[in-house]
Parts: sequence; C-alpha cells; structure tokens
Amino acid sequence: MAITPQKSYPYPAVELQATVDYLLAVQRDNGEIPWFEEGHTDPWNHTEAAMGLSIAGEYAAAERAYDWLADEQLEDGSWWASYVDGEPSNITRRETNYVAYIATGVWHHFLITRNKEFLDRLFPAVDAAIEFVISMQSEHGEVAWACDTLGEPMDDALVTGSSSVYKSLECALHIARAVGVLRPKWRTARQKLGTALRHRPERFDRNWESKSRYAMDWFYPVLAGVFQSEQGLERIDARWDEFVEEGLGCRCENHQPWVTVAESCELTMALLSVGETVRAQTLFDSLWQWRDEAGVFWTGYQFVEEILWPLEQPTWTSGAVLLAADALSQHTAASHLFTEVNESKGGTAEHRKLAT
Repeated sequence: MAITPQKSYPYPAVELQATVDYLLAVQRDNGEIPWFEEGHTDPWNHTEAAMGLSIAGEYAAAERAYDWLADEQLEDGSWWASYVDGEPSNITRRETNYVAYIATGVWHHFLITRNKEFLDRLFPAVDAAIEFVISMQSEHGEVAWACDTLGEPMDDALVTGSSSVYKSLECALHIARAVGVLRPKWRTARQKLGTALRHRPERFDRNWESKSRYAMDWFYPVLAGVFQSEQGLERIDARWDEFVEEGLGCRCENHQPWVTVAESCELTMALLSVGETVRAQTLFDSLWQWRDEAGVFWTGYQFVEEILWPLEQPTWTSGAVLLAADALSQHTAASHLFTEVNESKGGTAEHRKLAT
C-alpha cells in the first residue's frame, strides 16, 4: 500500500528567486536557454531549465522555450547536439536522449498549467521527436546514444541516456492519451528499453570504457523509474559511499573529488522515489552553500583543492535545483513527475509513490 506523502518541506521561494531571475536573464528573446551568457544551447539542458521556469510560475517564458524547440526541430524530428545564437554549432550528431526530453518537459508544463492548447500545439513536435528516437532502437531493446550527420545510428548505448529516454517515453504516452492519440509502438519501445536496461547490461558501453564511474549511471535508472521500490533502494544503497560526500553533495565521478549541484539534485529526487525522504532532504540542504552572493548556484565544488569548479553557473543546474525543491515540497502539480511512475492501459495502473 502506498503511503500518502506529507508536505513537510516548505518550498523555498524566497531563497530560489535569484535562481529564477537568473534563468529569465539568460533566456534569449526567441526562447532559447543557453548554458549561460555567451554559452551554447543543447536541447536536453534547455528543457531542464524550461521546467524550472514552469515550477516558478513563469509560464510564458517556459512556453517560449518549448516553442523555440518546435521552431528548430529538423524534418526527421531531431535536433542537432548544440546551438549558438539559434544556429547549429555541432552537426556531427543528434543525441537520442536530447531529442526525447521534449516529451518530459512538455508533460511537466502541462501538469502544472493544465493548458490543453499548449499540449495540442506541441504534440506534433513531441510526436516527431519520439518517432525519431524509437527509430534508433535495436532489436535488443537499447536505443543508440546518437546518430551521425547522415542519420545512421552510432553503434553503442548509454545507461544514463537510455534511462532518460525511458522516462521521456512514459511522458510521451501520457501526452498521446491526453490529446486522444494512440501510440502503441511507443509503449512497446519503452517496454523493450526497460528490459534491456534491467537484464541486458552487455548492450551498453560496448565500444568504449564503462561509464559506471559516473554517478548518473548509478542513480539515473532509479530516477527514471527503471528500478523501483526495493530494487531501486538496493541500487542506491549499493554504491552510496562511492559517490556521496556527507555535507557536500554527490560526486560526478566516483574517483574525482568533485561534487556537483545538478547531480545532487537529481539524486535527491531518486531518493524520494524510493522513500528515502530524510536522506533526500539532508542532501538537498547541503547544496545551499554552493551559491554566489546573489544566490545563484555554481556547478560544483572540488573538495581537495577547496575551490568552486568550474566557475560557471549553468542554467541546467538552476533547473535541477528547482525540480528537486519542487519534488521535496510538492509545490506544483508536477512535483511527482520524477518520484512516481504512472503507467495506465485499459484501466489498470502501476504506481510508484514516494513514502514518508
């Protein structure tokens, strides 16, 4: 039986206002959200920042961000790896988790606003993006991490990227149902991908060094709902000491003395998804120290040299902070997006609730 979560963590609106203002300041007039001023834009991190704007109630700015994606979408439904000032800057590849993430962002915005006109307007972009992504899925279930300039799948897959795609497919199915469209092959693709992530580890990191040293490979399958409940908690506990530095945050890589705010925020949500509320709150509360005097978050902290590093303030870090704060406080109607899986078909539903 799921335990109904209780609102025990107040949304820190005052403390986060500088974060929101920073996102608004960096966003371009056309809706594009680069990493920072003079930085490049990629579709995934652009969407992460846009979700932060939705949480903050900046609905018009968030919708401009999604409209920018729709405007820049290629004919095959994808986006290039990065853009500068609205122009493609890396046309060597198109990354599947970047492409799929529009579904997560659009569904997140709809959960908060219930703006059906927005959902209807963005569905063609979501539809095309998901069709592109599942065209990159192999017979074994994994999704190629990217395709090359000519559209040919690159011969390998990433655990983190595929987990993100898995979550985006869940959101895409919700969107399709909401607009009255059936997409059964999306469900099949998601099921095959989940099976590969759980039972076919040999299909990932085939042609390069294992990415298991990265924290995201550890917790992202939990955050995305690939591993739930006891299995998810077992996965978190198994490598906790490798990655988490008490009082500082979560390392980006297990062998590097560097904690990062974004990974710590995503781990916060993964902890909530398996009922570890106290650990989640403790981890998140350790991150306030990594802000500048204005209240904007830095990327991270190198704790051997005792320096903030790099001296950058990515918009996607701000987006991740807002997502974690929302998940902890249940501030918006989208607060459960990364802490609960809801799959419905034919009147049945499977839920993963965060416990208190």
